[in-house]
Amino acid sequence: MHDPDQKAALGELTRFREEFYGCLTARADALFELADAVLCTDGPVRSLVGLSLAPEHQRGHGALYDGINHGRVDLARLRNLVAAQRLPRAADDRIVLAVDVSPWLRPDANTSPQRSFCHTYGRGKGQHLMIPGWPYSVVAALETGRTSWTALLDAIRLLPGADVAAVSTAQVREVVHRLITTGQWREGDPEILVVLDAGYDAPRIAHLLADLPVQILGRMRADRVLRRPAPPLRPGPSPGRPARHGAEFAFGDPATWGTEQATTTTGTRLYGTATAQAWDRLHPKLTSRAAWTDHQGPLPIIEGTVIRLTVERLPHGGEAKPVWLWWSQTGASEADVDRCWQMFLRRFDIEHTFRLFKQTLGWTVPKLRDPEAADRWTWLMIIVHTQLRLARLLATDLRRPWEKPTPPERLTPARVRRGFRNIRAKMTSPASAPKPSRPGPGRPPGTTNQCRAPRHDVGRILATGEAYQRPAHHKKGTKPRRTG
Repeated sequence: MHDPDQKAALGELTRFREEFYGCLTARADALFELADAVLCTDGPVRSLVGLSLAPEHQRGHGALYDGINHGRVDLARLRNLVAAQRLPRAADDRIVLAVDVSPWLRPDANTSPQRSFCHTYGRGKGQHLMIPGWPYSVVAALETGRTSWTALLDAIRLLPGADVAAVSTAQVREVVHRLITTGQWREGDPEILVVLDAGYDAPRIAHLLADLPVQILGRMRADRVLRRPAPPLRPGPSPGRPARHGAEFAFGDPATWGTEQATTTTGTRLYGTATAQAWDRLHPKLTSRAAWTDHQGPLPIIEGTVIRLTVERLPHGGEAKPVWLWWSQTGASEADVDRCWQMFLRRFDIEHTFRLFKQTLGWTVPKLRDPEAADRWTWLMIIVHTQLRLARLLATDLRRPWEKPTPPERLTPARVRRGFRNIRAKMTSPASAPKPSRPGPGRPPGTTNQCRAPRHDVGRILATGEAYQRPAHHKKGTKPRRTG
């Protein structure tokens, strides 16, 4: 450990582990060793109880479940700790945040409360399924370039009937405040860019976060219709009130587009030639107050820049359809357009993190009944991932015989995890040694459980109080025209 960078990285990782231990207020030793077991276990995590067999977990399987079910974590302190670690930034030293929802599916957990119907796809051609589970809204900081690394900053479990846009807005607001408090963002730095997928109402979120130093970049469906600014008033008296909206801009009708404000063409290795067109000062025409019940007066006009991205080909074949983006700023230059669509493509890096959580770290493996226990396990996954990120400079490439050599700076989280046991041996553990004890007698043989767990229905109520109905665009043969 003669390299100054590696010595500093080891000290940073050691301090993070000590502060993480201080955030555990009950069953701290069991939870801390459980996180180490996830980090050091060979191969993917197949079962929760199997982690008790790892050498890093010195306690029995009873202490493992006791820590998950009855442990306590100071989440406010833990969130500040995660936000204070070094974060990846874009080429212009800008923090880029991605917000997405990933479900922990629990279709057979009838005794687990607060389940919702989670939207899933990819289980069949053209299928959209609603499966019961616990959806989690996750915020992560993105890196530049081709990578599978992200910096996870927050995770919130969505309750049944939750307004996803309102919850995500409050979540992003708290994350931005923590970044400002911890010194990650200072006055004069570029504004934070928040990247959203098509499931979010980007203009509404931009309006709700207008008082923060953030910019919103979201994808829109290809059937949307936006409006141009209202035309200027003609001189002289005119009947009726002035118009609030201008001509239509229909994504599916090129005749309504007009002349674009900026156009860029970039050559890429995966997609071939990428062409981006931008139109300025376009806004949705808000017609429903369902999402604006707290807004006083007329519904706002939220202007932004629309970007249409087309590529020459897709990496794995298939038809390359255009992608429509809405950016909350106006007056976009060619550099702004290029930065926006390139950072939107980086949003898909969070999908690699979700795959790592579920397939390698075993996020959705435990069959937990209590949703609060699921929250504790989810935050353990975030702490595990943060330790892997801090250990990138310390890891060696323990590759399999069939794998190609990889430079240290290009190691994936899974390959960093292979050597974490060697890194852990260089640090001291704040957890105390286990005390000898005997297992309890348990339930007497031949007796049944007299305290049956209650059954809970799956929440299917929307934020508006209405019952869920299958969206019209999920039905075959329907192509609605979205004017909002």
